Amino acid sequence: MAITKVWLNESENECSMCGACEAACDAVFEVPEKMVVKSGVDFSAHEAEIKEAADSCPVGVIAFE
Repeated sequence: MAITKVWLNESENECSMCGACEAACDAVFEVPEKMVVKSGVDFSAHEAEIKEAADSCPVGVIAFE
């Protein structure tokens, strides 16, 4: 199933602003201060990179469905 939604989930931890998500998928993620999910992006076209970014996030704040 394709990814349709990506967000920053800081319910348990806060974004550490390390930039790992942006390094994994700069088409979707940007880290000016805290991580931002870019708007207007077709997430399904970047599914593998989004999953890689979520897996490599040291504080586990990237969520998707």
